[in-house]
Amino acid sequence: MPAAGWNDEAAYDAERAVSRRRVLQLLAAAPPLLATSGWLPPPAGAQAVQAAPTIVKPLPPEWFNVLGTNAEMRWDAFRGQGFTVPNERFFVRNHTSTPAIDAESWRLQVFGSGLRRPEGISLSYRDLRRMRSRTVIEAVECAGNGRRFFRDQQGTPAAGTSWSLGAIGVARWKGVPLADILDRAGLRPTAVDVMPEGLDATVVSGGVDQGHVRRPLPVGKALDDVLVAYEMNGEPLPPDHGFPARLVVPGWVGIASIKWLGRIEVADQPLFSPWNTTSYRMTGPTYPPDSPPLTTQLVKSAFELPWDATLPAGERTVLHGRSWSGVAPIRRVDVSLDDGATWRPAHLHHSDRGRSWTRWSVPWTPRSGDAGPRRLIARATDRTGATQPATVPFNDAGYQFWATVRHPITVGGTRADR
Repeated sequence: MPAAGWNDEAAYDAERAVSRRRVLQLLAAAPPLLATSGWLPPPAGAQAVQAAPTIVKPLPPEWFNVLGTNAEMRWDAFRGQGFTVPNERFFVRNHTSTPAIDAESWRLQVFGSGLRRPEGISLSYRDLRRMRSRTVIEAVECAGNGRRFFRDQQGTPAAGTSWSLGAIGVARWKGVPLADILDRAGLRPTAVDVMPEGLDATVVSGGVDQGHVRRPLPVGKALDDVLVAYEMNGEPLPPDHGFPARLVVPGWVGIASIKWLGRIEVADQPLFSPWNTTSYRMTGPTYPPDSPPLTTQLVKSAFELPWDATLPAGERTVLHGRSWSGVAPIRRVDVSLDDGATWRPAHLHHSDRGRSWTRWSVPWTPRSGDAGPRRLIARATDRTGATQPATVPFNDAGYQFWATVRHPITVGGTRADR
């Protein structure tokens, strides 16, 4: 039986199947992004990787806010879009820059002391696509999503990329259950941790080369619902989103969903990297020094509305937004039109698609007496009962800001006044 969270892919494949021949045509059509150089540090085996622009795809300013090597989705531009985020609009989180990888020479190396044969196995792109596949609809969200609000709302600036709420996207991912790959590699009952590693350039921080981005997972999570994806929304993964293969780790912080997957170490003892020791942990005045690495995402909400929008008084407006949780589906969303003084329930447009987001709407006709600046607030509750708080404790890296966000607008005069 497939693990909980897998969606039935039969109907989807019948509707939007991408044939093997079509995949090869798509790959052949993009030679600049698939150029080869033969570079890869040992012992991952022969791969073809070359440097590329920090982000390959176009980043029109009406869709994205560009933040260094990253690009966040603009929520005001997403109004009216469907449930999933189109590939061209999906946010980008790069630790270095997008690599160009040749699918023909790419190999996924699976090895380590947690396997019956430590030398493991090597899978080609064709090998991967020939294995049993599953399709899931899941969110990927950066752990720092919402970081700017530590500064803007709580007066405690945090280090790192100043994300608003646009470092999240929901897509339909197709690939191979990681459990199947581990079974094929000969997983031992004594295995403890699995550490996927990416093929993008090594990360240098403070003059120290930390190596390739890699983040351990407990074997229990790896066997539960993790996917090695090779398609995104019915197409081969775009370069910025992990071509030729990436991990999708449902419900967990985005660092776990390693892009440009090249190696998976399986060990019979705990594994460590900078991304589960010095980074992606809560540190600060209210946290103990031995706080565990971040795992599941928390509850958040966003309006599909421009920041500082002007809404006319006396005219009916429908406010739209989305809420999500990495733990459970959203059960309720309440919206305040007066900075938290009063609340009204939003209408949920249920999809009930697990830990991806829920769309909602609230009709509102501002009165002429409402004219002037106001702040809107959306507050979500998931099925475990977790509800967004008004504030959250500060942490040094600004991870997991899940408090309600106060969205500024202005109510203008009536049409007769203008």
